[in-house]
Amino acid sequence: MSGFMGEFLGTLVLIVFGVGSGAATNLKGNYARNQNWTFIALAWGLAVTFGVYVAGQFGSQGHLNPAVTIGFAAFGFFPWSQVGGYLLGQFLGAFLGAVIVMIQYYPHFKGARGGAADGNSVGIFATGPAIKNPIFNYLSETIATFFFVFVLLNLGNFTTGLKPLIVGLLIVVVGQTLGGTTGFAINPARDFAPRLAYAILPVPNKGSANWSYAWVPILGPLSGGLIAAAVEALLK
Repeated sequence: MSGFMGEFLGTLVLIVFGVGSGAATNLKGNYARNQNWTFIALAWGLAVTFGVYVAGQFGSQGHLNPAVTIGFAAFGFFPWSQVGGYLLGQFLGAFLGAVIVMIQYYPHFKGARGGAADGNSVGIFATGPAIKNPIFNYLSETIATFFFVFVLLNLGNFTTGLKPLIVGLLIVVVGQTLGGTTGFAINPARDFAPRLAYAILPVPNKGSANWSYAWVPILGPLSGGLIAAAVEALLK
């Protein structure tokens, strides 16, 4: 279970701030509603930055993302013996982070009686396509995650100094350049666990969890992470 606590706490921070930005920009009746894509990309970038800082202080490498952990492990950049603890921490941290956002915005969910018209949708917690085309949605997530993980592999230890800020800026640029197609999940834990929380917990006035799409932000990022690690291993 080495690294579990760091991944759990780091992913918790990531999701509270990241999904929190989704609630803030979508739900009726709060001051940040209808902010633009730059706001969202910056919020997610800073969420990752502070999540990585926290994770590093609690003994993990700050992956916060199964696509990073599995991709790194598959090609020898991370020990398989630690993968289970990392993945468990990531999914549990993401689930609890979503629960905290539900509590923070509970009055707004309760007031969103119009459902999606009032901003109450699974899109607060999980991603969806701007244009539904499953094959290209999958490719979009694969490509975005490839470039994210490929850069990570060339940063060395990214939990120290200013490197977590660099990782956050990387998230921002991925979101602003490649994320407009699918909402740049690039992280199966970030998408699946909050989607599951939305589906099974008593969120007032909630809609569908859109499970028919859920495979895309799982398989796309995993594919992208594996391909990035494979290319890195081949070139080094």
